Amino acid sequence: MSEGQNTTGTGESYDSPDQVLAALHANHQVLATAEVDRLHLAVAWAVMNPADTIDDAATVDGTQGELAVAGPGAPLVAEFCVGDLALALGMSTDAGRTYLGDAVEIRYRLPKIWAAVTAGRVQVWKARKIAQATKPLCRDGARHVDAHLAHHLRRCSFAQIDRAVEDAIRRFDPDLAEKRRREAADERCLDVDLDQVSFNGTVHVDGELDLADAIDFNDAIAAGAKELADLGSTESLNVRRSMAAGALARRELTLDLTTEARPAPRKRELVIYVHLSDAGVAGVENTRSAVSVDQVKGWCAGTNTKVVVRPVIDLNEHLSTDAYRPTETMREQAVLTNATCVFPHCTRPARPADLDHLENFDGTNTESVNLAPLCRGHHRYKTHGGWTVRRTGPTTFTWTTPYGYSYAWDTTHTRHTH
Repeated sequence: MSEGQNTTGTGESYDSPDQVLAALHANHQVLATAEVDRLHLAVAWAVMNPADTIDDAATVDGTQGELAVAGPGAPLVAEFCVGDLALALGMSTDAGRTYLGDAVEIRYRLPKIWAAVTAGRVQVWKARKIAQATKPLCRDGARHVDAHLAHHLRRCSFAQIDRAVEDAIRRFDPDLAEKRRREAADERCLDVDLDQVSFNGTVHVDGELDLADAIDFNDAIAAGAKELADLGSTESLNVRRSMAAGALARRELTLDLTTEARPAPRKRELVIYVHLSDAGVAGVENTRSAVSVDQVKGWCAGTNTKVVVRPVIDLNEHLSTDAYRPTETMREQAVLTNATCVFPHCTRPARPADLDHLENFDGTNTESVNLAPLCRGHHRYKTHGGWTVRRTGPTTFTWTTPYGYSYAWDTTHTRHTH
C-alpha cells in the first residue's frame, strides 16, 4: 500500500476524499433502493397470502387465522405467512408483523405517500413512521393524512406528522378523539423498569400520581423510613425511603385505607437461579440480568424473608417419563436450558410457554432431548403451520419452513441461514 493510501474492511483502497465521498454516495443509493425493493416484496408477499375476512380470526386448533396487519380497508393476510417473511428479513415474528403491516398500510391506505416512497422522494423509515400512526384511523382519516403530508413529507418533522394524525382523528373519528382527550387529561402512571436492572440489583421507578394519593404515599414512605431508623437502620434517608416502598408492597407497612384489622405481612418469595462465577456475579432469571452475589445475600437476609432452597438440577441429565405430560423436574430442566421460546429471534420467556414435544409424542419420547419451550404462537406454527424443527444441541435448533428454507438457531441468539 502506498503512503497515504487508505483501505476499507472490504479491501478497497481510496486515495482521496473525493473517492471516499463518491463511494458513500453510491452506497447510500444502493441501500435506499434496497429498502424500497424490500417494501415492494413485503406487499407482494401479503398479496400472495390473502385472507378474505376477519370473522374467523379466533380460530380453532388446526386452522389458520387471519391477521389485520394494517388499518380498515387494507387486505388481511394469512396468520402463518408472517413467520416466513420475518425470518427472511432477519426479524422476530413480532417485528416482521409490524413491518408487513407498515408496508400494506402505505400501499393500500396511503397511496400518495407510497408513490413518493417508490419514486425515491421519501425515506422508507419516515413513511413507516406515518403508517404506524395511521393504522388506528378510519379510511377517511388515513386519506386525509396521506393528502396532507405527501407533498412535503421529506421536510416535515415528527411533530407535524403527529398534528396531521390528530387533525384527522378530530375530523373523522370523534369517538377516538374523545377517548384520546380523556387519556391525555389523565397522565397518571407508575412505571417499574424491570428491563434495566443495575449490577447492584436496583431498578428505576417513575410515576405521576393524583395529589391526594401522592400525599398519602409520601406520608407512608416517610413513616416507614423513620420506623427503619428507630429500629436501628444506619442507611441514608433516601435508602430507607426506598426500603420502605418495598415494605409497603409486602404489607409490612400499610396506608390504613380501611378500618379492618391490618393483614399479616406477606412473605417475600424469591425464585432466583444463581449461576456463580469467580467474579462474584449472580444471574437472575426473572429479569435476565446480572447482580452481585452480595446483593442476593442482602435480599435473602431480611427478617420477613422466606428462603426456599431447591435441589440443583443437572441440565445434562437425561430425564424421561412414560406419560405425555413432562414431570415438574423435566419442565424446570427445559426452562433452565433454554430461557426463551426456541423459535428464531423469539425472546418470549420460557417459563409460561408451552413445553413442546419436538418429535410428535409416540408413547415413549417424553424425554429431555425431545422437549423445548415454545410460546403459543410459534407452537401453532409447528403444529398447524407446516413448520418443522430438529434439535441439534442443548440450545441449538434447525427450523424448516413450508417453503423449504432452513434456519439454524441458537437460543444464545446466533443465526445461520441455509
